[in-house]
Amino acid sequence: MAQQVPVSREAALTGLDVAADAEAGSHSIADDLAYRRLAIANVVLFGAVGAGDRNWVLIDAGIPGSRGRIEAAAAARFGAGARPAAIVLTHGHFDHVGVLEDLAEGWDAPVYAHALERPYLDGSAAYPPPDPSVGGGLMARISPLYPTRPVDVSRRLHLLPEDGQVPPMPGWRWIHTPGHTPGHISLWRESDRTLVAGDAFVTTAQESAYAVATQEPEIHGPPMYLTIDWAAARRSVETLAALRPERVITGHGRPLQGPDMRRGLETLAQDFDRIAVLAEGRYVRDPATPADGSAYREP
Repeated sequence: MAQQVPVSREAALTGLDVAADAEAGSHSIADDLAYRRLAIANVVLFGAVGAGDRNWVLIDAGIPGSRGRIEAAAAARFGAGARPAAIVLTHGHFDHVGVLEDLAEGWDAPVYAHALERPYLDGSAAYPPPDPSVGGGLMARISPLYPTRPVDVSRRLHLLPEDGQVPPMPGWRWIHTPGHTPGHISLWRESDRTLVAGDAFVTTAQESAYAVATQEPEIHGPPMYLTIDWAAARRSVETLAALRPERVITGHGRPLQGPDMRRGLETLAQDFDRIAVLAEGRYVRDPATPADGSAYREP
């Protein structure tokens, strides 16, 4: 069974470090960065409080049915009617693009993603099926029910530039962190060492409904039931650990900060195969990569 890296409660961004917007339930983790938890996943909002129309960015687009909560969080933080300059995606899994089509249309917003995620965002290919054999709890067991079919935002889709810049997010760069999906990215700001990691690693045992509910601060590898290339996932965690971030927000779980978080991330990177990977599993034995075609099935 895969394991976790425990992290002290002091590493969690809590209390005065995470200010909640009572109306919409978003939480500030920096002057210009907040997140909104949507049941099983997080979305991130980049931009100063009161930034106004077209002066902020949404990172990822929630779970199905979450449009109203995302719009409420945006309005509470940036102002009524404030639309984003763009929506930036870490990847295209269902719990990160749940209301992408509706939000992009309603806000008339461009969508940015890595080129290798394009088939899952232009309607041309489905992700490989989830792997419930990884165990670990209810979320893994029911994973065959999770949608893998693509969304289609092809009219609004822009591929991230190869130089690592994120056009609507000055001061940030994207880092290719594949493994969970072929085109998964993380976002990094060197000036204050802030990392938005998506699902390259997470801070809760996403396979377990109990862990998702309690949100105890832990560091885990990417959600096992949807990770399709474990060797690539290990290299991605090694890349992110080498950055030595000061604070991190992931796609699932609470944001973490400080030395204890860094030690936990370094432990995960150094002992990834023991901590994060099961001895058996569909994609442990047979990774699904764009090169062999298995990740690009017709929907």
